[in-house]
Amino acid sequence: MSTWFRFSTLSLLALWLSLSVSIARAAGPVVSLFDGKSLTGWEGDAKWFRVEGGAIIGGSKTEKIPHNFFLATTRSFRNFDLRLKLRLSGVPGTGMINSGVQIRSVRVPNSTEMRGYQVDAGDGWWGKLYDESRRNRVVGLPVDAAALNAAVRPGDWNEYRILAEEKRIRTWINGTPGLDYTEADPSIPLDGHIGLQIHSGGIAWVEVKDITLQELPAAAP
Repeated sequence: MSTWFRFSTLSLLALWLSLSVSIARAAGPVVSLFDGKSLTGWEGDAKWFRVEGGAIIGGSKTEKIPHNFFLATTRSFRNFDLRLKLRLSGVPGTGMINSGVQIRSVRVPNSTEMRGYQVDAGDGWWGKLYDESRRNRVVGLPVDAAALNAAVRPGDWNEYRILAEEKRIRTWINGTPGLDYTEADPSIPLDGHIGLQIHSGGIAWVEVKDITLQELPAAAP
């Protein structure tokens, strides 16, 4: 076998491997997780979650929320770029008015809860990362809380972007950076369901619409 032939064969093999790896690492298309008309692709308590006016509504405008409730995707996701619009409302003085977006989470058996990361929403909680029903504490804080709070539109629509790439989670609200968190605990799962929360305590409701997600490739070895 000639040296030229061996070189050509190795070059083609290297090119093929390079293209295969590039294809494997390519990001997926941007897809909608909510069709604006139904809860197809989601599961949760129909008493507390419904579709109205092209948005998912969670909570109640007339009664206090007795427990935390979650609407969750039927699919799990690992690395992704998630975008949505969220509006939180409630009756002042009735209790906690709070919501959040669960990521990489699972249902807790025999409970209304979900276990996993929550990108929080609510007065005093915007931009924080709470570890719901697991470590039960805030694990990530905004990189600039003052700037983020100034960007939030209370009682109006807020645009969320959540970027999850292996151990790193970053967020933006209305284009302003929220948190930049890297998980240090190797036992924490890096995949799970996406969920929408309405927090217990007050008469409160959350509206969510324009939910899109782009799956991202796993990190290069």
